[in-house]
Amino acid sequence: MTEIWFYHLQRQPLERVLPNLIEKSLEKGWRVAVQARSEERLDALDSWLWTYSDESFVAHGRACDGDSERQPVYLTVGIENPNGAAFRLFIEGADMAPALVGAGAAYARAVALLDGNNADELALARAQWRKLKDLGFAVTYWQQGANGRWEMKS
Repeated sequence: MTEIWFYHLQRQPLERVLPNLIEKSLEKGWRVAVQARSEERLDALDSWLWTYSDESFVAHGRACDGDSERQPVYLTVGIENPNGAAFRLFIEGADMAPALVGAGAAYARAVALLDGNNADELALARAQWRKLKDLGFAVTYWQQGANGRWEMKS
């Protein structure tokens, strides 16, 4: 069954955490899908992942780019998984259950990244936590410690 983790961002913004998580997943040999709630957010991430560092970038694509099945990282607002991702990231309260319950939803890990300074995202995350637990998923909650490392809280 898919490991489901909730990462509560308090010390760093999504833009600092996301590339690192993607790179670590790619190092494991996992393809990645990133699901947002809006195309506008995907536009911003699309640009950011190419330029976030002078030394590196994250190769990725969207449905509009074509060859979705060949992308190491696929950005979407839907539940599709054309690149066969083993790792799925949900940002800004993107609805997790449809992507995790549907046919072919065989992810090794799914992570919801939630902005600790956004009350709406926190409320969405709490509702999703309850829903996923009710569906029988084991979920864990992670928070950044003072040293910046992730610590499991529950």
